[in-house]
This record gives sequence, C-alpha cells and structure tokens, in this order.
Amino acid sequence: MTPIPRKPATLAIHGNEIKKGSSAPVSPPIYHTSTYVFPDSDAVEGYMVRGERKHYIYQRYGNPAQDVLEKRMALLEGGEDSAFFASGMAAITTTVLSVLKKGDELITIPTLYGQTLNFFRGELQKYGISVRFAPIEALYELKTIASEKTKLLYFETPTNPNLQILDIDRITKQAHDLGITTIVDNTFASPINQQPIVHGIDIVVHSATKYLGGHSDVLAGVIVGTREFIEKCRSRSQIYGPTIDPFNVFLLLRSLMTLDVRVQRQNENALKLAEFLNVHSKVDAVHYPGLPDNPFYELAKKQMHGFGGMIAFEVYGGKAEAMKVVDNLEIMLNATSLGGVETLVSIPVITSHVWLSTGELKEAKVTPSMIRVSVGLEDPDDLMADFEQALNKLP
Repeated sequence: MTPIPRKPATLAIHGNEIKKGSSAPVSPPIYHTSTYVFPDSDAVEGYMVRGERKHYIYQRYGNPAQDVLEKRMALLEGGEDSAFFASGMAAITTTVLSVLKKGDELITIPTLYGQTLNFFRGELQKYGISVRFAPIEALYELKTIASEKTKLLYFETPTNPNLQILDIDRITKQAHDLGITTIVDNTFASPINQQPIVHGIDIVVHSATKYLGGHSDVLAGVIVGTREFIEKCRSRSQIYGPTIDPFNVFLLLRSLMTLDVRVQRQNENALKLAEFLNVHSKVDAVHYPGLPDNPFYELAKKQMHGFGGMIAFEVYGGKAEAMKVVDNLEIMLNATSLGGVETLVSIPVITSHVWLSTGELKEAKVTPSMIRVSVGLEDPDDLMADFEQALNKLP
C-alpha cells in the first residue's frame, strides 16, 4: 500500500507509516537497553564483518524507536535521512567535522548562537580548519569572499538573537556554483515554518531541545541531509559517542505529535506581542520579521510559512534597564533556551552571547539593552499585561 501525500502536521504524528493490520503499538516503546541479542553467530558476523544491518546491536548505534523518530524528522524537513544526538551542539560539531578536514575553510556570519561561535572561533583552528566571518550582505556576493579552500558555508535564519532573515535561495545558488556545501541551523524557525532543504540547502541542523522538544524537558540535537551524509555522521558519532538517550527519543516522538499546533499558536502569540511592543513608549526597537515595517518582512513572507515564535526587542537605556524589565516580570520566566510551551525571556549579553567581546557583539548587532523572548502558549493578553507592568517600572 502506497501512502497518500501527507502534510507536516500528519507527518509529525504518523510519518509515512501504514500500521493498519500490523498490531503495532500506537506509541513506540522505550528501548531502555544497552545491548541486543543476536539470533546466532552468523548474524553477528554478518553485522560486524559483512555490513548487514538487519539487527540492532548496541544503544550507541540506535534502536527501533530512534529509527521511527529519525524517519519522521527527515520527512518533516524534506531530507532523505536524519540522525539524532545528545545535544544541539553535538549535532553541529558532528556535522561540521564530517564536512571539513585539515586545510579547509568555513565561511559563516557573526550573528550565531554563542556556543556555535565559540566552536568556530576557538576549536576549529585546532583541527587545522580556518574560519572566515563575513557580514550577511557579503554572502550575496559569495565569489568575492570564497577561496579554493572554502568547502562549507554555515548560517542561521532567522538569526539568534536578532532575527535577521537570510535569502536561502540566493545564497545556495551561489554556493553550489562554487562547489561549497551549505548548512543552515533551522532551530529558530522549526520545520513547520521553514524547510531549508526545499530551498537548496544541503544539510539542516537543529537543537531539538527547543521547538522539536517543546516542553523544556529534553536535551537533543538532529542533523538532516542525504542518506550518504547522515551515514557519515552516524559513523563519526559511533566513535565520539554523543548518543541520544532512549527516554529522550520517546519524549521527542511525543513532542513531534503536537509540533504543528504548538508552533502555529506560538506564531500567533508572537505576532500579537511584537505588535504590542512595537508601539510601546519604553521600547526602542522590535526585531520580528512578521511586522510589516521590519526590513526582512517581505523575504520572510516569501521564504517562511510562519514568522516564528521568537522576538527580540531593545528598551531605552542599556543592560541595567533590560535587567529591570526582566526581573519584574511575573508570568514570563527568566531562563535560557527557547521553543517551549512557557514564555522564556533572556538578555543575550549575559546569557547566550556572554562570551563575545564588545567588538564582537557590535559585529553581531547584539546590544546590551536587547531582550530575547521565546513566546509560549499562554494567553497573549496575559503576556502583554506582564510586559506592560514590567516596562512601566522603567523611568
């Protein structure tokens, strides 16, 4: 039986599976075991010597529930396969080191998640890999900054934390003309709002801790790409060992089932909150691509299915004023991370981007007065009232 075409909300719940008449469990069980029994020694030899992958062998190599999760994730992103890891940074580091080798160059932008920046600035050089940081505008003239050593282009869209939108179609065409592999961190958008592979990106990474997990109770990461590349990443992970826990596999399968409805509600709430902040007298600037006066509005409307649940805004003043607002919130929580059902707020200069110098923060367009908001599922009227009372405590 060939499955009928399915939309993202259906794929997140069922994948392309047809369970009719199979007596399969509705919810895949948790495979809480470290190892698996082979039927006989020939099967062991087949797996270890002849490369026959008919059986499961060891938790570091995966389990049946993980296979279901990875198939569903690949379908959601439009890729051939996916691989889950113990954290988002495990996925990012595994991906980059599976593409690059000594002597290669990576091109990226300065506006990235702080630990990704730390990996690029502080770790890749130890592998003999050079990193070139370029302003976003330079990616649209990639041939002017790329060299023969350039093998990888890495960026986020929307960017963390200030939600700049990059034109994936324009960038990927240039990169592929130059033979450069492309990676997008799609964490801020989620596959409900954006599918970079459909726009030509080679590889997508996520911190699955965020929207994919969605309940602030999972630590995980995922890579999506071709089967060949994902197998390369799996082989590397089997050596380095960033294995996802089987219980987190279960939690992610649970969370994917509500991904569409959660993200749609977060999109709606974020737009209402952004509109409220955009006209508030104590707010200097709002960064949200769903606002018509945002410079990325038209591009986001073309490239994304929804504008997302993340907002960044700047209050008048500096870090002290931003801290005063955050510390006076009653409903929203002062916590790092994002994508959960509860609204979280953070100040990037003291959290996700605390390691950046003053010059690097300026280059990344991250200001001391900036507050990042991961909008949750609460009633938007309550969120607006919470910000109203906290902002009104500013002079």
